[in-house]
Amino acid sequence: MPKPLIDAARDLSSRFAGRAAHWDRTRSYPWENVAALQEAGLMGATVPQAYGGRGAGLQDILPVIEEIAKACTLTARIFVEGNMGAISAVMAYGSAVQKARCAALVLAGEKPAICISEPDAGSAASQMTTTARRDGTGYVLNGTKHWITGGGVSKLHLIFARVLSDTGLEQGIGAFIVVCDPSKGEMPEGFKVVGRETTMGLRGMPEATLSFENLRVDAEMALLPAGGFADLMSAYNTQRVGAGAIAMGVAAGATQHAIRYLKERHQFGRPIAEFQGLQWMLADMETGVSAARLLLQDAALSADTFPDPTKAAKAKLFASETAIKVVNDALQMFGARGYSDREPLERMYRDVRMFTIGGGTAQVLRTQIASRALGQKLPQTRDGHMLQAEPLAAE
Repeated sequence: MPKPLIDAARDLSSRFAGRAAHWDRTRSYPWENVAALQEAGLMGATVPQAYGGRGAGLQDILPVIEEIAKACTLTARIFVEGNMGAISAVMAYGSAVQKARCAALVLAGEKPAICISEPDAGSAASQMTTTARRDGTGYVLNGTKHWITGGGVSKLHLIFARVLSDTGLEQGIGAFIVVCDPSKGEMPEGFKVVGRETTMGLRGMPEATLSFENLRVDAEMALLPAGGFADLMSAYNTQRVGAGAIAMGVAAGATQHAIRYLKERHQFGRPIAEFQGLQWMLADMETGVSAARLLLQDAALSADTFPDPTKAAKAKLFASETAIKVVNDALQMFGARGYSDREPLERMYRDVRMFTIGGGTAQVLRTQIASRALGQKLPQTRDGHMLQAEPLAAE
C-alpha cells in the first residue's frame, strides 16, 4: 500500500533541501527530484483512480506542497504543475482518450506546460493571437507563446489558441494537446523552442518562447469544452491555489530557519532570541504564515470541481505578498549572513518574489476580488475590454 502523500513528502524533503542550491547555481532542471516525486507516487496524485492516480483532493495536496516548498521551491512548483492546472482541465473536460494519454504522462513524472501567454498577451489573455484553423481531420496552429514554464523540457503541452473554422470563422478559444520530447530533439514539424529567459529566481525552471508554424494537431487532441475559454480558465484556479501554497511553504521554511538562527546566534552575551524587537518580527511571521494557510485551506475546501475563483484569488494574493515579507524579515534576522549564499534565505527570497507576478499579478487579483465585492465587471483597458487573470507564473 503506498504511503500517505504527506509522509512521502517528508521522506524526501531533506534530500530536496540538500540539492536546492545546486539547481539554482547551475540553472539546471531537477531531474533527480522529479524521479523521486514520481517513484513516491506524488506526480499525478490528483488524477482519478480510474486513470491510475490516487484521486487526491486539493485539501490533501496542500500540506504536501508546503512540505516540499520548505525544502525546494523549484521542486514544489513541478509537483504543483504535475497535479493542478493543465491536468485538472484535461480531467474535467477531456475525452477518455485525452485523459488516458495525459494521465500516463504525469504519472510517469511529466510536468505539463500551459501555453497561454504571448509577447503581447499576458494578463490580457483573451487578446491572444495564436490561431488553430480547422483543416480536414485536425487543426493547424500558428503563433508564438512566451514565458512558457517548462518550455524545452516538458513533453506535454496544453496550447491555447483562437479556434477558426476552415472558412476562417472565429469560434472562441480552445486548447490543444501536443506531446513531444524537446530534450531528445523529438519535435513535431512546426514546433520550435526559440528562446529562454534568464530569471532572478527559480533558475532551474526554463521560461521559454515557443513558436508554432503550421503545426498540425489531430482533432482528437483538441480540448473544446462547451463553456469555451471560461471553462478552461476555471481549471486554472487549482494551480492558483497551488502557487499560493508554494509561497506559503517557502515562508514557513524561512520562519523555521529564522527560529534556528535566533536560538544559535549570540550577541551582547545572550541569544538574539531574547531581543524583543526580533521576537515581535517572529510573531508577525508566524501569524502571517498561519493566516495564509487558513485562506488556502478555505479555497481548497470550496472546490467541487474547482475552487471558488474569488477565494482562490484572495488566498494567492495574501499568501504571495505575505511570503515576500516573511522571507525578507527572516533574511534581516540573519544580517549579512542572510545576504550571502551561506544560508538559503537569499535564494528563497529570489524564488518567492515571482509569486506576486505569475499566476495572476497582485494587481489583477485585487481587481478580480473588488469586482466580486461590487457585483460588477470593472473596465481595465482603454478600449473597455476586461483583463483576464494572468494564467501563468511568468509563464
